[in-house]
This record gives sequence, structure tokens and C-alpha cells, in this order.
Amino acid sequence: MPDASYPENLRYHHEHDWVRVEGDEAVFGITWYAQDALGEVVYFDPPEVGSSITKDTAYGELESVKAVSDIHAPTSGTVVTVNQQVVDQPEVVNEDPYGAGWLIRVSLGDPSELDGLLDAAAYRAYLAGISS
Repeated sequence: MPDASYPENLRYHHEHDWVRVEGDEAVFGITWYAQDALGEVVYFDPPEVGSSITKDTAYGELESVKAVSDIHAPTSGTVVTVNQQVVDQPEVVNEDPYGAGWLIRVSLGDPSELDGLLDAAAYRAYLAGISS
């Protein structure tokens, strides 16, 4: 498992999800903190391609050997792709949460929603506050 990291090019949701904007689409995943708290991920229940998701609401579930956890949407949009590798090999979320372990790709519904997300420094400060 990689060491704790929070890439500067991502935006972070307080529910420990990240988003990377690529043009008019966004890639979603869970943070290093989230995958570490979950433990070994054994199942990913993704949304259907074409479904609409709403910022701050659950769009799927990750199951680990410890628990089942909702995954929250950092922004609203329409699902355009589900990462089939994670469906087939969910442990990749633990191995590479910001690379091969991404979860879904969406077309952005309202790009201004990104303004309410945390940058890497603010997310690290948020984590420091919840762990103290």
C-alpha cells in the first residue's frame, strides 16, 4: 500500500472523496485516508452509466473486510464511465487510489460546485482536525 498522499491537482470532498477535472468531465475516487480507513476493499457497487448523481449524495458503495461504505459525489453530473478494473479487482483502490483505482467518470453538471471543495492543503488540515 502506498504512503499517505493527497495530490495537489485534485479537489477533495469532506467525505474523503476526490475529483480530478479533465475538460468538461470529472474523474472521481476515494482518498488515501478513506481507503486506509476501510482496509482491504473487496467489492465496488458502482452506479449505472447514464445515471445522474447529485453533489454530496451517495452514488455507490465500497465494501471492505471491515465495513460497507457509501461513496459520495463531490460534484453533480451524469455517469459516462465506470472503472471496470475496480469492479473486477477492487483491491486496486488500495494499491493506487489516485491512479488505476479511480471509480467513475462523469460529465460535469455544474462546474461551479467545484468551488466548494477543498484543495490538498485544506484537506490535510481537515484530516488533522478530525484525528486530534
